[in-house]
Amino acid sequence: MAAGGSKKNILSEKILQGANAFLRTSVSDSSLTFVSITRVEVSDDASAAKLYWDTFDASKRGDSKKAIEGMAGKIRTHLSKLLKMRHVPAISFIYDSQFDEEKKIDDLLNDEAKKGRGPT
Repeated sequence: MAAGGSKKNILSEKILQGANAFLRTSVSDSSLTFVSITRVEVSDDASAAKLYWDTFDASKRGDSKKAIEGMAGKIRTHLSKLLKMRHVPAISFIYDSQFDEEKKIDDLLNDEAKKGRGPT
């Protein structure tokens, strides 16, 4: 959890944990088997939340995207019960390309090191 423990940060963490728990325990869709919510950003007024997701099976990314977007209502319903909130933030899903970007950087650094141009 982020430092300070603001209400927004606490809500983000609860949404992250709740959405991941729902994906692990309540979903039987095989295209969501390896999907995880990596981070959550809640708007200042808590009316919207961006749920960033990634999958360990990159070959099924398109299927996973369709499946997770189709589960938005069920996830939101689950979160309303879990959080005991009357107005749960509207959720949207965004593919988290952070790990792809890290891999690209690692590959570039490795290529440069092989050419003898890496750091000493």
